[in-house]
Amino acid sequence: MQDPRKSMKVYMFYTALIISILLLCKMAIAEEVVHSKIKTIKPEDTGGQYCYITVEITQVGDTIYKKEILNCADGRKNPASPGYWDLFAQFYYHDTTQPEYCRKYARPGHAFKSFGEVCLNANGEWEVQ
Repeated sequence: MQDPRKSMKVYMFYTALIISILLLCKMAIAEEVVHSKIKTIKPEDTGGQYCYITVEITQVGDTIYKKEILNCADGRKNPASPGYWDLFAQFYYHDTTQPEYCRKYARPGHAFKSFGEVCLNANGEWEVQ
């Protein structure tokens, strides 16, 4: 009969060996970032502007085209186009009998830590109630 401690040592050795091989393979196959100018933007550094510009460079034949696309957090593709909440308000308030669309929000700085309430008006703007 085999010693159970020896079989456990062999099992642990092979487990460590397989994990090491998998890690080495992962490091060898790791993809590099192709575009070196990509940088992350922290939300506190945006100044309340949650839009970014995507630059697309394409080549058709001998001509190179550069296209700059505006992407915003609310789905806008153009600064003059309506945002998500503008379109939602138009859809939601299509009838005058609709109740107000309201949401609760946390107020950690409030004296009683009570919740506040904001409601969406017909223009797509949030108002504190």
